[in-house]
This record gives sequence, structure tokens and C-alpha cells, in this order.
Amino acid sequence: MTRELSFAQALCEATDLCLSRDPSVYVMGLGVPDVKGLFGSTAGLVKKHGPRRVRDMPTAENGMTGVALGSALVGMRPILTHQRVDFALLAMEQIVNQAAKWHYMFGGNARAPMVMRLIVGRGWGQGPQHAQSLQAWFAHVPGLRVAMPTTAYDAKGMLISAVEDDGPVVLIEHRWLYNLRSEVPEEIYRVPLDRARVARVGGDVTVAATSYMTVEALRAAQQLSRRGIEIEVVDLRSINPLDIDALLASVTKTGRLVVADTGTTSFGVGAEVVARVSEEAFSELNAPPRRVASPDAPSPSAPSLSIEYFPRALEIECAVHACLGLPPPLAEPCAHPLDIPDPDFVGPF
Repeated sequence: MTRELSFAQALCEATDLCLSRDPSVYVMGLGVPDVKGLFGSTAGLVKKHGPRRVRDMPTAENGMTGVALGSALVGMRPILTHQRVDFALLAMEQIVNQAAKWHYMFGGNARAPMVMRLIVGRGWGQGPQHAQSLQAWFAHVPGLRVAMPTTAYDAKGMLISAVEDDGPVVLIEHRWLYNLRSEVPEEIYRVPLDRARVARVGGDVTVAATSYMTVEALRAAQQLSRRGIEIEVVDLRSINPLDIDALLASVTKTGRLVVADTGTTSFGVGAEVVARVSEEAFSELNAPPRRVASPDAPSPSAPSLSIEYFPRALEIECAVHACLGLPPPLAEPCAHPLDIPDPDFVGPF
């Protein structure tokens, strides 16, 4: 049966199902057993499964990541959460030098089946140390799968796939998605960790987007459609490996490409997508590709700066117009800070 769930509820249900059917699965992280349960994504799990399998941890990111990795190497399947991607930086040695390398170093005879849930996204002036989107860092590392679900349906299916995968998977979740809802089946199902999703069909310009920027791309599509421009929105979902076949199929149809990413512009996901498409389908492009992302500066705390910093639907519309050789669309300047969440987002923080 299918019903509507929020993104957070879908993650919680996927975790509950994995805990219930596989005794080697456990959850660990700062605030996991908390009443608020990481935006609701782990709410109620400690009551059902107990503190041995739903474990709180101190602010010792490197240590707890090492514990998760060690348990994975001896047969457990941990789901490790970091409340911010910024906090995971303290554990990069464990993630990059250890977890990502074990399968390779031991000739395929060792495996590290662990899931690392990392939260990205802006909000209420949290600034340069709590609002980064560093998916390009992790995607750059061989041995790590990196996925960014956008819908509740994909959140549940990709988390289940990640738990079942025999290697380390980094699942990156944008905090503004947690209360967005979509239809989700009750049963166990899987969404591949290496496939993009066409979120909207169109023939004029391909807009390849990551995570929350898929939401902004769909908003841009509504405005552009009123002007007779139909964009195809490709939700990348998988950052590493990148579904280049899906991108090439779309760009071959439209002849134009815009990439919208939550990270910064230089050396980011947008740069990689543009490079791959240019290398493999340059002759199909009728205009230079465009990137929509944050500027190459730390994310601000001040409301006056956030208005100019974070990309939104309007920037995607401008990039699409540029691809089509059209003047930029007329729009009123943004009157409110862009790190204040949508009405759909209700916290807790």
C-alpha cells in the first residue's frame, strides 16, 4: 500500500525496517535517541529497538566513526549519523583513509558495509561552520558511494539500498527536505544508488540538479513554462557514481545544459557534470553549459549577505534564458533572507 510520508518519516521507516529484519544493523550518532530524533528521522526507534541498537554518542566524531567502521569490518551494518556534514570533517581520516580503502587494499576480501548520513543545508544564519554542502569532497574519493535523495520515496528506497550495500555509502540529506512529502509504499523496496531520475520531462533545456536544488528547478520550470519554455529536470540522486547515461540522453534531446547544485561553484558537482557532458557529447550542445551554485565564499550568517548568496529558482531561470540566448527574466529582488526555510520546514533546528 502507498501513502504519503514526509522525507524524515520515510528515513525513519526505512531504518525501522532494516533494524527489524537484520540483527547486524544498528544506528549510532549524536542525538539519535533524542525525542526530536534528527528532524524526526530516528524518532521512536530507541523505544522499539532499545539503546543497544539505537545508540547515542558523545561529540567525538572521529572516534565514533572508527567504532562504526570497526564493527562493519567484523560483520555489523552500522548506520552512522552526523548532525551536520561539517561535523563529519573531524572524521575524514576514518572515512577517506580507512572506510573507502579496505575493499581495495585487501583485494576484495574485506568489506566495510556502513552508511554515513550527513546533513547539509542552510538555516537561520548558521553560517560558515554549520551550513556547508560538501558533497563534492566525498564524491572525489574512490571507494565511497555518494547519494543525495530529494523525495521521501527516494529517501526510503536509497537508505535501504545503502544499508544492504557491502561498501561505505555516504547519504547526504538537505535539512529543508525533511518535511516535504510524497507517496511511499509501506513495504521494503530499493532505489538504485547509481541512477538519476527524470523529475520533469521537457525539450528545451536540461536542468540537472542535486538534492534541494531539484525543488528549486521544478519551481523554475513552472515559471518558464508560462513563457513557453519547457525544461527537463534531471534529479541526479547519485553523485558518485554519476549516471552519465541519463544525462547524455537528456542533453542529446535538448541540446542545452544547466547544472544546479547546493555546493559552491568551483570544483563542484556542476563542474564535473559539465566536464563529463562536454567530453562525451560536445557535438550535441547548442550553447555553452551553465552552472548555478553558491559563490566561492563561505556561507554567511548575516541576513543581508544570505540574500545574495544562496541560489534559487530565479537563478536557474536566468541560466536557462542565457542558454536560449534570451535576456534575463524580469523579477523583483529577494526581500527576505534566503536562509529562512520554506513554510514546509518546521524545525527543530
